[in-house]
Amino acid sequence: MFHSFFPNPKLFFTSMVVWTLLCIAAWYSVVSELGTHLGFVMPPEGQQPYDLSYFLLWGNLWFYAFFFLCIVLFCGTWHLRARENPWKLWSIWGSAFIIFVTFFGVQISVVINNWRRPFGDTLQNALAKQANVTVGDFYGLMLTFVQIVFLSMFVSILTDFFTSHYIFRWRTAMNNFYMSKWEKLRHIEGASQRVQEDTMRFSTVLEGLGISLINSVMTLIVFLPILLALSTYVTELPIIGKIPHSLFWLALFWSIFGTVLLAVAGMKLPGLNFKNQRVEAAYRKELVYGEDHAERAQPATVNELFANVRRNYYRIYFHYLYFNLARYFYLQADVLFVTFMLVPTIVAGVITYGIFQQISTAFGQVSNSFQYLVNSWTTIIELLSIHKRLKTFEAAIDDEPLPSIDQRYLDRDPAVVHVDG
Repeated sequence: MFHSFFPNPKLFFTSMVVWTLLCIAAWYSVVSELGTHLGFVMPPEGQQPYDLSYFLLWGNLWFYAFFFLCIVLFCGTWHLRARENPWKLWSIWGSAFIIFVTFFGVQISVVINNWRRPFGDTLQNALAKQANVTVGDFYGLMLTFVQIVFLSMFVSILTDFFTSHYIFRWRTAMNNFYMSKWEKLRHIEGASQRVQEDTMRFSTVLEGLGISLINSVMTLIVFLPILLALSTYVTELPIIGKIPHSLFWLALFWSIFGTVLLAVAGMKLPGLNFKNQRVEAAYRKELVYGEDHAERAQPATVNELFANVRRNYYRIYFHYLYFNLARYFYLQADVLFVTFMLVPTIVAGVITYGIFQQISTAFGQVSNSFQYLVNSWTTIIELLSIHKRLKTFEAAIDDEPLPSIDQRYLDRDPAVVHVDG
């Protein structure tokens, strides 16, 4: 699954994590301060631009230069090390490009969050019939928002196009690798489906989860300082009272609560989805045999196989019942959580509507980043079931014992001709 596309996957991903942590530490300990001394500074929170000039701030340009240097050093080293890997341009440099555009997308979210304050305050002043608000003020702010959105659309379309090619290259690498080992793999139950379908689903789902994880980490890096700065506007919290950095602690608590809640409620689902692939494949394969052999797909056999399908679906429906109960309870409560916590601050009248909008957006960004498992749990369940199926291929290729359910299939099905004859 990974060796076919990435060079030495364990070392590659381990070194990527270590290098990322080193780069983050270097930025916050040395490079950022060095940029400040050289004049590459960012305006304080509340005074940053809310239009496209944000991306041309000296502080951002300094960060882009450092970002590109880190990428070139890491990818260049692995490019030389993996000179024999035919997919190195996609697996190494392609991954780096996806990481950069993901970060740039997070920065676009920051600009939109900056824009919310002047727009919210202008809206509040207009509703309060302040004389200094004009029609031109609204149109100017809307035009600025349109420019930001068009940039966001361009980046998203470009990213989706590139990512589609990236996923298909990964699938091609897996397909070529598995087909080169086909003699060992063709006896595994549903081997054709695993090569034709599961490889595409695995690369697509894992790439999507990977981008979501990168986006969550980068959102935390970018929005945490904003959330900490906005915490100064919060006078006190219901029941708890006033605590330092209150918005950060609220986001952390609420995210951990949701993650634990859904992890406990959904712990049985990966195994059930994996088993569902098995019973569906067994039923489908018997029907395929029945197309060519009259003695196969007899009513008794088909009824038994479909009964297994029905039984497993009913179990899935039952377990998804309480999982969805927990999930929808949490998502609905999430809508009002931050507003509920801000009620004392709102009643005290110490924030404007624009600041409230900024707090809500920044809290949502940080909270959603902490809620990575909550938002991705159903996708993770699907990935785990696909991974279990492809892991059998890995066992067959490496001449390791097959999972018990696959071994039982080989022992049971008389139509299977084993490799040893």
